[in-house]
Amino acid sequence: MSFLNSLFGNKTQPSDEIEILDATTFKEAIASKNVQLIDVRTGLEYRSGHIENAENIDFFDRANFNESFASFNREEPIYLYCRSGNRSQRAAKKLVQIGFKKIYDLKGGYKAWK
Repeated sequence: MSFLNSLFGNKTQPSDEIEILDATTFKEAIASKNVQLIDVRTGLEYRSGHIENAENIDFFDRANFNESFASFNREEPIYLYCRSGNRSQRAAKKLVQIGFKKIYDLKGGYKAWK
């Protein structure tokens, strides 16, 4: 790993805790059981359409973002998505920092889902 990557992180290389799934794999994973499914878009984006059973926790609500995950099980996988995949990647990194063990991120976000 280069010096710059060690300083700033390599965006293309997810950590062991974060796995990026394509829409088909993501759909299969969340259909199989009761999962922790989070839409990290804004409330307006969420209300304009979202994946069934997803809970909305706005990534940009910095004051409440981490606290919003207090009731979630950090030992169970959590599934994230946003509009295109950028916010959910940033959200996934925050969740690792607060103790989540396995995070699945929807590649391409809600745009890829539809």
